[in-house]
Amino acid sequence: MARLADYFVLVGYDPGKRGSGDGQGQILQRFPEKDWEDNPFPQGIELFCQPSGWQLFPERNPPTFFVAVLTDINSERHYCACFTFWEAVESPQPQSHPRNGEGEEGEEEPSSPVQPAQLFAPKSLVLVSRLDHAEVFRNSLGLIYTIYVDGLSVSLENVIGNLLTCTIPITGGAQRTISLGAGDRQVIQTPINDSLPVSSCSVALLFRQLGITNVLFLFCAALTEHKILFLSSSYQRLTDACRALLALMFPLKYSFTYVPILPAQLLEVLSTPTPFIIGVHSIFQSETQELLDVVIADLDGGTVNVPECVHISLLPEPLLQQTREALSMVLDPELEVADLAFLPSTISASSLKMQDKEIRAVFLRLFAQLLQGYRWCLHIIRIHPEPVIRFHKAAFLGQRGLTEDDFLTKVLEGMAFAGFVTERGAPYRPIDLFDELVAYEVKRMRAEEGNKQKILRHIKELAEKLYKNENPYPAVTMHKVQKPTEGCHLRLHQKPFPRLDEGTVQWIIDQATAKLQTAPPAVKAEKKCMVPSGPPIAAILERNGNALANSARRLEVVRNCISYVFENKMLEAKKLFPAVLRAMKGRAARHCLTQELNLHVQQNRAVLDHQQFDFVIRMMNCCLQDCTAMDEHGIAAALLPLVTAFCRKLSPGITQFAYSCVQEHVVWTNIQFWEAMFYCDVQNHIRALYLDSSEENHAEEESMEEPQEAKSALEIASEQLRLWPTMSREKQQELIQKEESTVFSQAIHYANRMSYLLLPLDTSKNRLLRSSGLGDVESVSNSFVTNSIAGSVAESYDTESGFEDAESSDVANYVVRFINRFVDKVCTESGVTNEHLKGLHVMIPDIVQMHIETLDAVHRESKRLPPIQKPKLLRPNLLVGEECVMEGLRVCLMPDGREEAAGGSIGGPPLLPAEGAIFLTTYRIIFKGTPTDPLVGEQVVIRSFPIASLTKEKKISIQAQADPFLQEGLQLRSCTFQLLKIAFDEEVASDSAEIFRKHLHKLRYPQHVRGTFAFTVGQSPKQAMQPKAKEKNPSLRTLSKNLVKNAKKTIGRQYVTRKKYTPPAWEQRGSQHFPEDNEDEISVSEDMDRSTLTPSTTMRPSDKMTNAHVVERACCRDYQRLGLGTLSSSLTRSKNEPFRISTVNRMYAICRSYPGLLIVPQSIPDNTIQRISRCYRQNRFPVVCWRNSRTKAVLLRSGGLHGKGVVGLFKSQNAPTAGPSQTDSTSLEQEKYLQAVINSMPHYSDASGRNTLSGFTSAHMSSAGKWGSIRASGRMSSYALNVEIGSRLAGKDLLGAQHNGTPAETTFLRQHRASLYIIGDKSQLKGVKPDPLQHWEVVPIEVFDVRQVKASFKKLMKACVPGCPSSDPSVAYLRSLEESEWLSQIHKILQISVLVVELLDTGSSVLVSLEDGWDITTQVVSLVQLLSDRYYRTLEGFRLLVEKEWLSFGHRFSHRGAQTLAGQSSGFAPIFLQFLDCVHQIHLQFPMEFEFSQYYLKFLSYHYISNRFRTFLLDSDYERIELGLLYEEKGERKSQQVHKSIWDYIDRINRKTPVFFNYMFAPEDGEVLRPYSNISNLKVWDYYTEETLSEGPSYDWELTQGQPEHVEEPDRQDTGAPQSKRRIIWPCYDNRSRVEPDAISRLLQELHNLKMELGHVQERWKETWDGVKASQRTEARQEGSRTPSSLLMSSGLSHHRRSLGVYLQESGVGSTLNLSLDSDTSSTSTPSSGKPGGRRSTSTLYSQFQTSESENRSYEGSLYKKGAFMKPWKPRWFVLDKTKHQLRYYDSRMDTECKGVIDLAEVESITPGTPTMGAPKTVDEKAFFDLKTTKRVYNFCAQDVQLAQQWIDRIQSCLSDA
Repeated sequence: MARLADYFVLVGYDPGKRGSGDGQGQILQRFPEKDWEDNPFPQGIELFCQPSGWQLFPERNPPTFFVAVLTDINSERHYCACFTFWEAVESPQPQSHPRNGEGEEGEEEPSSPVQPAQLFAPKSLVLVSRLDHAEVFRNSLGLIYTIYVDGLSVSLENVIGNLLTCTIPITGGAQRTISLGAGDRQVIQTPINDSLPVSSCSVALLFRQLGITNVLFLFCAALTEHKILFLSSSYQRLTDACRALLALMFPLKYSFTYVPILPAQLLEVLSTPTPFIIGVHSIFQSETQELLDVVIADLDGGTVNVPECVHISLLPEPLLQQTREALSMVLDPELEVADLAFLPSTISASSLKMQDKEIRAVFLRLFAQLLQGYRWCLHIIRIHPEPVIRFHKAAFLGQRGLTEDDFLTKVLEGMAFAGFVTERGAPYRPIDLFDELVAYEVKRMRAEEGNKQKILRHIKELAEKLYKNENPYPAVTMHKVQKPTEGCHLRLHQKPFPRLDEGTVQWIIDQATAKLQTAPPAVKAEKKCMVPSGPPIAAILERNGNALANSARRLEVVRNCISYVFENKMLEAKKLFPAVLRAMKGRAARHCLTQELNLHVQQNRAVLDHQQFDFVIRMMNCCLQDCTAMDEHGIAAALLPLVTAFCRKLSPGITQFAYSCVQEHVVWTNIQFWEAMFYCDVQNHIRALYLDSSEENHAEEESMEEPQEAKSALEIASEQLRLWPTMSREKQQELIQKEESTVFSQAIHYANRMSYLLLPLDTSKNRLLRSSGLGDVESVSNSFVTNSIAGSVAESYDTESGFEDAESSDVANYVVRFINRFVDKVCTESGVTNEHLKGLHVMIPDIVQMHIETLDAVHRESKRLPPIQKPKLLRPNLLVGEECVMEGLRVCLMPDGREEAAGGSIGGPPLLPAEGAIFLTTYRIIFKGTPTDPLVGEQVVIRSFPIASLTKEKKISIQAQADPFLQEGLQLRSCTFQLLKIAFDEEVASDSAEIFRKHLHKLRYPQHVRGTFAFTVGQSPKQAMQPKAKEKNPSLRTLSKNLVKNAKKTIGRQYVTRKKYTPPAWEQRGSQHFPEDNEDEISVSEDMDRSTLTPSTTMRPSDKMTNAHVVERACCRDYQRLGLGTLSSSLTRSKNEPFRISTVNRMYAICRSYPGLLIVPQSIPDNTIQRISRCYRQNRFPVVCWRNSRTKAVLLRSGGLHGKGVVGLFKSQNAPTAGPSQTDSTSLEQEKYLQAVINSMPHYSDASGRNTLSGFTSAHMSSAGKWGSIRASGRMSSYALNVEIGSRLAGKDLLGAQHNGTPAETTFLRQHRASLYIIGDKSQLKGVKPDPLQHWEVVPIEVFDVRQVKASFKKLMKACVPGCPSSDPSVAYLRSLEESEWLSQIHKILQISVLVVELLDTGSSVLVSLEDGWDITTQVVSLVQLLSDRYYRTLEGFRLLVEKEWLSFGHRFSHRGAQTLAGQSSGFAPIFLQFLDCVHQIHLQFPMEFEFSQYYLKFLSYHYISNRFRTFLLDSDYERIELGLLYEEKGERKSQQVHKSIWDYIDRINRKTPVFFNYMFAPEDGEVLRPYSNISNLKVWDYYTEETLSEGPSYDWELTQGQPEHVEEPDRQDTGAPQSKRRIIWPCYDNRSRVEPDAISRLLQELHNLKMELGHVQERWKETWDGVKASQRTEARQEGSRTPSSLLMSSGLSHHRRSLGVYLQESGVGSTLNLSLDSDTSSTSTPSSGKPGGRRSTSTLYSQFQTSESENRSYEGSLYKKGAFMKPWKPRWFVLDKTKHQLRYYDSRMDTECKGVIDLAEVESITPGTPTMGAPKTVDEKAFFDLKTTKRVYNFCAQDVQLAQQWIDRIQSCLSDA
């Protein structure tokens, strides 16, 4: 029973204390005047009666009522019911009258001089109670007020006395009727169960005011301990809202500051640092604005404002959604049926009181789901005298898979949950609705998930129970309480509230207390019982994350591997090991491992040998590496007993345990883990203590069959607690003592265990334990008791964190401190006696010290063990001149998205991951290593790419499988379609990795193009720039400088009139100056120095020299081949030619990106060209680049037009022309220029103007629509294009057109064809009208810009070389290939090219004028020539084509390839690669038309970005001259090793081997190729997808030829044993083309070998092949005959060449220029025999060796040579031939038959040798030397040491001359 009310207080306005405007209240009377002993009088009631402050009002307000809540020091809540009414006061002096500044219910007084006569002061009647019966209080105080106001004849003292002596039961659902003696009657119902909160309607009201989402925010904020503030203008609502929030939190109890109504004077409480729930009147809203971390809920406005700095964690996901849905079902039942056609009539929300309970039911269910199975995570560590219970938070989160969940973690760490564990953890207590729900209904809730009807039914059931709890008796007898008459508070003459007689009230109270003392105490038997645990969580959550992780197969693998280890089948174990490590990702596999290892422990010990120990350790480490510090899955807990069991003998008496090798895990340094482990063990021991031994055995047997039988610790505890009161005192003491010593012994055990895992093996090293903040342990502790002893002891041990500045012994001190802290904490919590605790503190340092001593010995011995061998690092082969920048870093090459190497879809053992090293050289990044898979361990894996091709480098972290930790790694992607995904080995320091990245970056983006490998090759990698050496070729250098100077001079003279624009210096011209579509309109004013433009007859000698050089360029040779104009020495031109070679650009003054010599119409003077060039972008005016020999149509190229030129040239005449008359003159000149081109065509004159477009009917003319079929609409651009345009232009019937548009008869409709078609960009030619008077027609097409090519290429790389495996590789590959749109771009280029070919073939000229004229224009123009002219399909012709169209005409290789630092931002744009891809597509369709093979195209694709050669560096001829590159290949002597030009290199390889040759080459004469361009006809180039892991990319020929092949050695034929010729070939490992050669290569090889054996003169494969072909054909083809034009060219240049001869001298050896232009002679210039005068052409030099070998023997003599395998040493006569660069040998000096040749080009090194079996006996062993070639090693022996030295020197000098 309890008192209904403890105190009755009368509070009034205090007139004496009128301070600064606010008055104060004072307690006028209180009853009883003495405090109750059990309940002292609460302080500060006068503040709470008027929370907004005490003020006087000008009029009476109606009485108000609200309940405030005060909390006392024992956190007991006192409910203060305040009933306030107003009484008149006599107005004192008016000036001190308080102004009602806050705008309380009364209005502001008018500030008139007339003061009202009367003011009213508030007076409050207050009841203070510990029970929350608000309605009863309202009625009772109302009754008192009524008696007073209506003057009823009832004694107020009596009523108050009765009120204060009324007692009612607290719980139990009793109904009590009370009367206060004024003829009133009230019924009080007490709730059935005290623990459930009473909420009447407050929860429903809260939802009504704020809505579902807002309340959920507040709910989560309260649970996660945020500060919450309610605002409302109603006090009662504030109280209700706060009460509702607490009711929602049940079963958790709010334990922080809780003030539903905060008085104005106490507003500073809001800035307290602790969490709170507070209500404040909304007039103080402005004061709450500056609170930064408070969640403010405005009840009147229905808003919740969460400040930016506050992050509220919400419920974990499925629960949040389910809760929202359930709440909306309860609050808005109409929502479900809102869409129905026939609305059911019955649906309506429940009554407010019922709805309130339904909402609470939803939250009750929510908590049941959140906390389900919580009892399985309770550890009971003491049962007597008081149960001590701990909660295993990590396990609880782990079982749910919610370790990362913010909300749950915060809730479990919060105070409310701590209280929950203390209150509800006890195993033996009364239970309530929540206990039943969480134990019995969870299964049901799980089953009903998703079924709304069933969920609703369950909610209603729970709501019924909650409602029943609050209102046990449905039919309540009516209250009968007198109310005052209406409006009585407005009576004018109201007498003040009377002073009550204290004596009377006190007398009534005393009487009642006396009566209570005599009455027998009402004992209410509490129904205690064992709390049901409910099903364990695993039984509920039948979902273990990932189905795969638990597959039985994986567990099988783990079991097998462990049994192999223990059966000592190490090889088997090794094979399974990677799979086991992969399986360890799954939790089940980790559990399985711990169980399996457990089986192998006998009597707490398992001694292993070294290899077994190593395997077990690696598995344990792998198992632990995925554990967090919390160890939520209990893996570390399960391993803890095992790490002290497994061991190995290091030497007699010294044993190393597993724990010394698994210390590196963060879990061991987490004190919460140790606490949980300790409590778990203690619980097991306590449980064992209470199970009798007989029972124990019995239970053991049972549990083997039926695990349900074993009693849990909580059940035992509850049984014990039930028996406790019945036990005798001694028995109780005995049990307490037993438990205490159990805990104590565990504490000693744990002190030992912790020292095992915390002390490092090498204690001398000051190893800092992992950075998990071991230091401040108290703050992160898992338990909720804070104890003074723990505190004080921890203080006494210095609690600094870490031990950075410590001595070596400090490791020990540190561990001692850590263990002490742990011991203090757990022992004080589990009630260990103080003596024991002190004993422990003495023991711990000794334990640690002993352990350190043991470890020293172990460490010493373990040092002596041989380390486990890591595979030796293999050195990569390097090119000549390539040098290592960084020595190999040990790495693991991880598999990427390509499956073949990892043994993917094809099967086969995985070659990746592979262990090896990454090397950084000046040229490449190379990985070389061996696969980790033991089945292919003997293979070598090489993956490399040139540094210059690196496109993306990003840091990644990789989990290598053998390794426990995540490693840092790099992913390097290259545009040669290679990906290196590497993980650094742990031995590689992270700064080495950083240095590697820095070096890589420096090499990838050198400051200047001189820093690229092609320039630095052969220098030491340290210097970036060459030192200023004496210039070898002064004239050449000065020559190039002159050129550049002149160009700059000329350009400097141009005054710019329109926009302020100065042409940037070419070096700085990055992407920023010239955006892709540079619309800058530059007009250069006229006053230019004419002399620089018109070719004057008196040329300066340097200019003549320039011309001589310019003439040698490829384009010039080609112009002469095409008969496009000649250039005789005197530079006069023949007038009958339509075109001439103009030297207007020889100084690169007009257009820097054009070559020096250009073909222009004969009739156009040079100064006109100067003006025309301004109309075009980058000054790239139209020039002729090819002429059709049959139709004489020409192909021209230019940049796109500037806007102005277009206006003048094409727009219809009435369009207003822009700018001054100068514009017109320029456009007129432009028209003249085009007309001159048209006039050059032979058929033009006879057509007499009838071949213009005027012949077309208006229907054809309608619009540009006829070109509409070339669209940029992407993939599906119309395939009809070729048909439509091709056939219309070729004048052919559409129906008869084939699909790739091959024109048939060309006569039909011939006259309607225009003479010149200009192919331009659609966007530039907007509004162009076809002009019937002109003879040209504009073809507007849409093309893609460089940005699109870049984007497309990026996607193509990702498609062909994905970074990580995808689920369905084939589909993903095709999809991403399509998304890249690469093929549609190829399609577009081919389509345009075929169109142009058609036009040219039918006799029209074409001008291609797209973008800046150096990207797509170049692609199209080159393809057109390739398709139209068979010469360009030969090796020589293709080289010429590339040199002419790509190099001379200024494709920006350096810029597009981002080869220097300046181009880094612009990125890589593979325009040239795209062209080569197009050639590859044509090659596939016409395999017999090309002299070169597909390999040739791949070779160019690889090397144009590799920077190995200088050919593809820089952006134009002008830049190459500026660097002095253009003529150096003519001028400087070549070394044999380092090729600066890719063409020389290709020639050299081609002479040796037919790898670039296409045996199917059989061209048709005059064939014009018209390939299909539909995407369905295009193939993805295998260059993008294939790789050769055995040797890396095969494009660096010397490197891949290193391996000896079976066929190459003639001496190896007769080895003894018969060898199988068969070999396994792997798709991504072997180079198929080399391993299985084609028949022709094989035959050529055999011919070669036969000739070697017969000692015939070796001829090159090409000669052999040509001979074979010649004998095949009846008419012999003269391969070597020169065309007249090339003869003419060399004769025309001969005197120039001779005049240059002076400068080509070099240190006594003149170098010969290769004058001949035929295909098969050498282009390597050969030093002639020592005399400067001997300057013969190479072909003659070579022909003289064809007959006799006798001349040119630089050095000769007799040497012993070791034969091939198993052959004897024989003396042979050796001849060293410097000229032919070979070492020949004969049987004797007289012999003329050469027995064999060693090509010095293949020699790699000469080293001193050692005598082998069968060597000549008498010779000194220093006379032996070895000659290593790329194919084999030759062993030689001379007569004596001097001779041997002489030979070595001679051969060396030959090599160095090369």
